[in-house]
This record gives sequence, C-alpha cells and structure tokens, in this order.
Amino acid sequence: MSYHCRALVQGPFLHPPFSPGAAGAPAPSLGVRVGLPSRALRLPRPARASVEKREQQVTMEEKAGQAAFGWAARDATGVLSPYNFSRRVPKDDDVTIKVLYCGICHTDLHIIKNDWGNAMYPVVPGHEIVGVVTGVGGGVTRFKAGDTVGVGYFVGSCRSCDSCGKGNENYCAGVVQTSNGVDYAHGGVPTKGGFSDVIVVNEHYVVRVPDGLALDRTAPLLCAGVTVYSPMMRHGLNEPGKHLGVVGLGGLGHVAVKFGKAFGMKVTVISTSASKRQEAIESLGADEFLISRDPEEMKAATGTMDGIIDTVSAWHPITPLLALLKPLGQMVVVGGPSKPLELPAYAIVPGGKGVAGNSVGSVGDCQAMLEFAGKHGIGAEVEVIKMDYVNTAIERLEKNDVRYRFVIDVAGSLGSAA
Repeated sequence: MSYHCRALVQGPFLHPPFSPGAAGAPAPSLGVRVGLPSRALRLPRPARASVEKREQQVTMEEKAGQAAFGWAARDATGVLSPYNFSRRVPKDDDVTIKVLYCGICHTDLHIIKNDWGNAMYPVVPGHEIVGVVTGVGGGVTRFKAGDTVGVGYFVGSCRSCDSCGKGNENYCAGVVQTSNGVDYAHGGVPTKGGFSDVIVVNEHYVVRVPDGLALDRTAPLLCAGVTVYSPMMRHGLNEPGKHLGVVGLGGLGHVAVKFGKAFGMKVTVISTSASKRQEAIESLGADEFLISRDPEEMKAATGTMDGIIDTVSAWHPITPLLALLKPLGQMVVVGGPSKPLELPAYAIVPGGKGVAGNSVGSVGDCQAMLEFAGKHGIGAEVEVIKMDYVNTAIERLEKNDVRYRFVIDVAGSLGSAA
C-alpha cells in the first residue's frame, strides 16, 4: 500500500500483500506465536499537547455514547498508545460488538504514518474485526446478542447510487472506511477501528461468522480474504480443473492459494524468490511454483493458465505474466504499484486477454466468502499478538517479517494493556 497513487486515498484502498522472507528479514515458520511487549515510546511534548487538544473536541453524540478503550496513533510517527474515547450512541439499526480479534493490514501501517496525507489523528486502526454482539437496536433483524460477527474494510455507503443498488457498496463514492473514514451519517466524525474493545456498526455492514471457524484465523479474511475471493468469483476463476496463477505469496497470495485449491483448481504460485517454493507447495498446497525471473521456467509455462491473481504492490513487469495466460485468459490486479504498469497492446490484443482491478469486496461477497471458508475450513496463517506488542508488530510489518498476518488478541489483552 505504500505504493498507492494519491488518487486512491479518498476511495476504497487496494490491499497489498506481504512479502515474507525479504532480504535482511528473519523468516519465521508457519504457525502462531505470541510476541513480547514492545519498547516504550513517547510523543514529543508539542505533539502530545496538540493531540490532547484534539481529543477534547468530542461531539455531543460521542459524549453520550458508550465508553471505549483502544490504542491510537497521535501523529505521523505511527506510534500507538492507550486511548480512551466514546463510541456513538447506537441507533435502531445498529449493532454493538465486543471486539475479540483484529488483524493488522498494511493499510493500517500507512494510515497511522500518514503516508497518504489523510490521517485524522488520533487514529484507531483496524478493519479486520471479529467479535461478539452485545447489543442490538430495536430495528435490527439479522443479529442478536451472542452472535459471532465480522466487520471489514468499510462501515458505511450512500445506499442509493448505482453501485450500492447492485450490491457493490465497496465501489460507492461515499464509502466510509472502518478506520479513519468520515462518517457523515453520524455527525461527520472520524471513524475509529478495531484496535479497541467495542465498536458500533449499522447492521447492513456486519457479517455473520460461521460456526467452526477459528476466530483469530478468520479476522484477516474480512479484508485479505474477500479481496482475492470476490474477483475469483466475478471472473470465473473458481471452476474445478481451471489453472490459476497467484503472483506473490504474502497476506493476500497465501489465501488465494487456499481458495483456489478449495475450488478444485490447479494452482501455481509465481514468485521472484525461490526460497518460497517449499512453503508454497508443502505448507499451502500449491501444485507448482514458478520463478518469474527464470526465462526458461516462464517460457515452459506460456499459455497454460486460465487466470492470474496479481497481489504484488511493488512495481513489476506484467507482460511476461500475461504471456502465461491462455487465449481469453484474465489477470486481476489487487496490488497497487506506485509506477504505472506497462501494458503493450500486443500482450492482450492477439489473445483477447483481459486485465482488471479489484478493491476488497461487497458485504455480500464477504458473507459468501466466509460461508465458503467455513465449509472448507479455510483460515489465514497468523501470528497472534497482544496489544502491548503492537508497535513491534508494526516495525516487523514494515520489514515484511510476518507469516502472513498479525492478529491482535484484543479481548485477551486490552485490559492488561491499559
């Protein structure tokens, strides 16, 4: 996400993959481990004073709402620290959710460091939320107290435009991000995300988590999972026997491999790093592994794939990847390189090939994705941490040192972190 164009700042963001095993970064094995607390960090006195003043500017609606506790960034250092605030007063169609787990996405990193110039401090990050319903408004029909639910990248949209009418809220011009968005329907206050103990969300933007799914491994599916699942469904890259190429083996790529195999597809991971071959095939179940920098391997795979999901956010040539597609094959880009991707006409016209983009998924996409994940036992590979480790986790994330998603045990750590 650090490579995104400024034009993407105001709309739904693409979600970058992680590239574990990058040069100079340790490569932990798959599985779960709990980190040690991060070192104590303090804001400079002027920054603290400025943030304290802003924190006092709370709307009347917030003052009357439920007390909440989370961790927030106060300035572009991105350092997170304990933060008390209030959630808005629930309305008739709202659901109040106790947050159990929240994933850490690369988007969170860029927002807290103000990489896109739109941070509204104090920022409470987090948009891969799994929790339990603790209260519902009188008009809520889909949920009840005790239900296990999820909240993804956005918590609002206009509900009246063409995109919303077709169930594509993620492409609404008025979409409201779960964190650092502007909630015009509730006083225009900045939204605060899942690095907190409670959240209030309109029931339309809440999804049900199927029984049997591990909740910590489910959290990243609310963003990374739906970002790869929705274009696979839309472009027919879900049919048994088809051949899917997955470019990049990170937070998005590893989930795309799992979905592809669950669909019954042949899956080839395409990477610049030969060191990822073993985990791609033995740990994640990919059928083949292709080194994109090896001309002979690429030549041998020419014209063999029905579709490609490209999860890489660093700039890379796509013409060699398009050569891997069969005629009428489809490439879907879900990463966001900073420099324009070079697309010569000869790479797509003779074979009738297509290149499309995708940004997260709709509420319906997200619910369908979770149902599919529940049926096939799919979850992200995660490293579960406590909230007091979050600053160290952010530092490691910057170094691509995670297999493949950090997930915060919010309910299990916020009390002690206070």
